Amino acid sequence: MDKKRGILNVSISIIFKLVILVVSIVTRRFLIRYVGNEANGLDSLYTSIVGVLSIAELGIGTAIVFCMYKPIVEGDSDKVSALYGLFKRVYLIIGGIIAVCGCLVMPLLPYLAKDYQAMDVNLYLTFGLMLISVVLTYAFSAKISLINAYKNNYITTTINSGGQLLQYGLQIIVLLCTQSFVWYLVCRIIAVAVQWGVTEVVAHIKYKTVIKNKRAIDSDTKKEVTKNVKAMFMHKIGGVLVNTADSIIISAFIGVVILGKYTNYTVIMTAMTGTITLFFTPLTSVIGHMCVEENKEQIQKYYNFFYTFNYILGLIFFLGYYSVIDNLVTICFGGNLEMAKSISLVITVNYFIQFMRQSTLLFKDATGMFYYDRWKPLIEGVLNIGLSIGFVYLFEYLWGAEFAVVGVIAATVVTNLTICHIVEPYVLYKHALQTSVKPYYIRNYLYIAVFIGLLFALHFSMIQDDNQWLELFSNGGISLAYSLTVSAVVVLINKDFRHYAKNFLLRLKRHKDKKLQTVVDTSGVGAEQTFEDVNISNENSIINEDANSDVVVEKDSLVVKNSDDNNKT
Repeated sequence: MDKKRGILNVSISIIFKLVILVVSIVTRRFLIRYVGNEANGLDSLYTSIVGVLSIAELGIGTAIVFCMYKPIVEGDSDKVSALYGLFKRVYLIIGGIIAVCGCLVMPLLPYLAKDYQAMDVNLYLTFGLMLISVVLTYAFSAKISLINAYKNNYITTTINSGGQLLQYGLQIIVLLCTQSFVWYLVCRIIAVAVQWGVTEVVAHIKYKTVIKNKRAIDSDTKKEVTKNVKAMFMHKIGGVLVNTADSIIISAFIGVVILGKYTNYTVIMTAMTGTITLFFTPLTSVIGHMCVEENKEQIQKYYNFFYTFNYILGLIFFLGYYSVIDNLVTICFGGNLEMAKSISLVITVNYFIQFMRQSTLLFKDATGMFYYDRWKPLIEGVLNIGLSIGFVYLFEYLWGAEFAVVGVIAATVVTNLTICHIVEPYVLYKHALQTSVKPYYIRNYLYIAVFIGLLFALHFSMIQDDNQWLELFSNGGISLAYSLTVSAVVVLINKDFRHYAKNFLLRLKRHKDKKLQTVVDTSGVGAEQTFEDVNISNENSIINEDANSDVVVEKDSLVVKNSDDNNKT
């Protein structure tokens, strides 16, 4: 696996995400202060509606990018050019379809935004501006995917993040000067236009040959793409029904005011999960290339490593979220916006359970396992909507209007546990790893149960104080103690995780040896031979110390040889 490229992609993504997290929270605070919490809810509703419209994308992007991995590895630039040409044509059509569908949705806006009359805002104009900002992104989506297919996610991340920072900066200035929700949305259009221009320049500089090379796609590739697109279409429908339905249901059945409060909780959650998910998503292309080159046993070892890493991140961040979220909402967005503790608890459980799918989805996407579970998302989405609406009325009847939100989130928890966490790993293990999935099920549900138990233990351990900052740091420290203790136990009982952690330490030793080379070289006497002798001695020492796992340190990278074959990592 291209570890250097993977680390670069992840590092750049995380740095930008953390910066954007802070700036986005500041921007939302300005929106609530100068326009109102209702505008915050309306912004969330528009985002969800546009998410539903994006079903027109059909998952084509993921399917075509996957088909690019093999020709890129094999150096077949003609095939890559043909796929890019197909991608570009299709995305321009998709942008047009989304624009038309968005116009058709406009008459329904008053019914989807309950209590919107309390706001002095033109629903049609503001939604139209949001729609334009999204449609424009499809003009350069093909070039973004081309850059990512070559494992240069750090470039597209830099462009996208720069555009987002520009957007937030303009929005803060506009809110201070005009206090206008309309101009707030115009800033999105300006930022997207800048991203478009920069992407065009970068893509033509790096991949001019691929872009200019007009090639027709061959019949076999066309069949493969069509098959994957059909499967991804089902995944897209399910994803839309699950991920965007909650906000629309809350807005339509409960109101935009409650949606605004709920959004304050979820915006911090999604920003956090978006940050830690960047430990995985930028690696899709890297792992996609690896899966072309490596054997299944080696791929499974990498998967076990990422799954454990997935769980450790989940423990630390989601327990931390629950311990400090009420304080963060008050500090970031102002007072009187807190919701019942039961709501933050069920939000935490819901997002943790969804986050625990990351390692499985990463390897499913990288290995192209789109087709085998194509019906799963549709069943999941329909069930989620039905349960959400039913639970809204049930929870409101039992505990009141605000608890109706708990019913919507609880429906998503049920569908994730009973469908996603069963079907997705089954497909990966059966068709990609080709081994039994039963041990995974036992471990996965046990880990989830442990997390929920820790969450309740944390709930009863938390302190209360009039000082928001003191309460935040105290409860954050308690959550960290819980998560680090359990994480240490998980690492101790996981062999594959320890194996790759050991390899990482060996890589650090290699860096130290390279520093020694620099010192020896600068001395000027027998530099090259002296370092070679030291390097060979170190390699032999490492081989002797770890003969059972066949770890070999080569000149440029760490190589892990499987005992049963000659494939390299």
